[in-house]
Amino acid sequence: MQIRIAIADDVKGIQRVRHVVKENILSDPSLVPDADVLDYILRRGKGWVATNEDAIIGFSIVSLTDKNVWALFIDPAYEKNGIGRQLHDQMMDWYFEQTTNTCWLSTTPGTRAEGFYRKAGWIETGVYGKGEIRFEMAYSDWQKVRGVN
Repeated sequence: MQIRIAIADDVKGIQRVRHVVKENILSDPSLVPDADVLDYILRRGKGWVATNEDAIIGFSIVSLTDKNVWALFIDPAYEKNGIGRQLHDQMMDWYFEQTTNTCWLSTTPGTRAEGFYRKAGWIETGVYGKGEIRFEMAYSDWQKVRGVN
């Protein structure tokens, strides 16, 4: 398994992973077109992909423009191997190397993702959208998570 920065040619693999997940399933896959993925990984922020024998098995995307984690998903066949945490940590290290702005994300309550973000140090700050939990990570909190004084 290798993690690297996402490039335009990765969109097909990113979309494949996004469409096979078992939680936070897109009600309508057309809501996230390839052009949006490209916009987020090339202009708004940056993305990372985890690969196994050149196949994308997970990805993360953070937006500097929107100050949020846009996506973090792992192919269900590769879950529970620490890949999500590796993608998360690289993404958040990069984000806070660029800015000290607080980052936010939202996820569905009662999912494994909710537990993942809590364990990673995210702080629940309220409700977002249609009943999702809104989490935030401040620069100072990320420094504590990473053991930096």
